[in-house]
Amino acid sequence: MTMEDLLLPFITVLLAEMGDKTQLAVFCLALRSRSRLQLLISIISAFIVADGIAVILGDFLAKFIPNIKSITGIVFILCGITILFKQKSKEENECVIGEYSFLSGFGLMLISEMGDKTQLVSGLFATKYDPLLVFIGAVSALALLSTITIYLGKYIVKRIDEKTVSKIAAIIFILIGLASFIS
Repeated sequence: MTMEDLLLPFITVLLAEMGDKTQLAVFCLALRSRSRLQLLISIISAFIVADGIAVILGDFLAKFIPNIKSITGIVFILCGITILFKQKSKEENECVIGEYSFLSGFGLMLISEMGDKTQLVSGLFATKYDPLLVFIGAVSALALLSTITIYLGKYIVKRIDEKTVSKIAAIIFILIGLASFIS
């Protein structure tokens, strides 16, 4: 158990999630929500479920698949390359969400996070690091970013260059993947 077990997932998930469709959905929900705190609780609850599943599965696989760390490294590299070369369409940046409720916020976030790169990253980190710290790091990053999006989203959205953040996240993914072959 080291700080790396917590900080590496936190930083990677934080960078990977910036400008992601999940945070766009959070922003849209925040525009329609009367209770930002209730929205935040519903979103964090969904992250806990989605990333909890990923961490449990990653930890399970690490115990039963001997070469999982090499496979994990390859997946990180592929995720990094995908992020680096993915072009966003205009539809991905549109805000089309109906009326907000606790259940709709939870459901939308749970569906958005299932199979998302940050859920995959949480599971992959759990194959190499302490699963509890990975879970805390990933959910903390998602909660922090969602809190910022809910309360300051209108102001920040104009100042963040999504392409730069995506490139940084992609490079981190590739470096983590390459590092898994060294250690």
